[in-house]
Amino acid sequence: MSAPDSRFVRACRRQTVDVTPVWFMRQAGRYMPEYRKVRKHHTILEICKDSQLAAEVTVTAAERLGVDAAIIFADLLLPLEVMGLEFEFTEHEGPKIHAPLRDANGIAQLKTDRAAELSYVAESVRLVARHFGTRLPVIGFCGAPFTLASYMIEGRGSRHFVETKRLMYSDPEAWDELMRRISRVLAQYATEQVNAGADALQVFDSWVGCLSPGDYGRFVLPHTKALVAELKTTGAPIIYFGTDTATLLPSIKQSRAEVVGIDWRIPINDAFEMLGDNFAVQGNLDPASLFASEAEVRRQARDVLDRASGRPGHIFNLGHGILPETPVENVIALVEEVHAYSAKRTHAPASSVAF
Repeated sequence: MSAPDSRFVRACRRQTVDVTPVWFMRQAGRYMPEYRKVRKHHTILEICKDSQLAAEVTVTAAERLGVDAAIIFADLLLPLEVMGLEFEFTEHEGPKIHAPLRDANGIAQLKTDRAAELSYVAESVRLVARHFGTRLPVIGFCGAPFTLASYMIEGRGSRHFVETKRLMYSDPEAWDELMRRISRVLAQYATEQVNAGADALQVFDSWVGCLSPGDYGRFVLPHTKALVAELKTTGAPIIYFGTDTATLLPSIKQSRAEVVGIDWRIPINDAFEMLGDNFAVQGNLDPASLFASEAEVRRQARDVLDRASGRPGHIFNLGHGILPETPVENVIALVEEVHAYSAKRTHAPASSVAF
């Protein structure tokens, strides 16, 4: 680890901090001119696989915004390639898997012994960690088993996840085998990121909010719990993040990740209450609010901080990634407001406002 005593890592461990740490998903993205300049000459996959380029865009975004952690530039779907599934990014439609999985035979063909071929991501982490030293922690990440499985089966993003649920319900044994194979690759992939200098790991379960609590508990939680347990052996704090997961929080607690990331669909004080004292909470401003005036952005930041009430373990973030066309100036103002307002709160009596 490069910055084990940073305010971000301390917040992950629910320790005291001077101000609330803040970072953003999609910190390096199309909203930022520096990133758009790189994208004129390189595809997303080219940037991911060129460790120097990936490190460059990671560092540029973190330094420009003044955030408290740098998340490595990579893509959730990179492990699919080493498992034998080819994919591409199509204009306006996002990722597309060429030959989606549909049955046990396809699952049996998936490879689990090529995770080392993703070493370019660990090298990106190493370069960023070397650049920042103890000044700024580095966040590594991977997709969660369910979210990667849904991409593999649907072939692209989905609204209803019909094919995913069809396989899950009709062939539970094949489903479990798929989740085990994905988890095996993810454990190796993410562990190497920590070995390269990542101070924390975020597990993105972007699509898991499509499930009922019962289905989550039956088909997903056992595999998520096993992956989190494996990743915790690295010593790095684990953040588990999903969207539209308010109804799943009682089950997500059982994953035993130290930090739970939430979106804007639940007040953060309610999330703290539902999760209890053993969890840090990350979130949870609506990314679309960054299109408002700077004054409104700052007001909404204060509202989230007031609801968090200075509880130990709050990491400020959006409820999803920064959207394209977001004004960079508003992102910078948000970071400034989180730092300034939370600094005042640490020296003030607890708020008496009830929510």
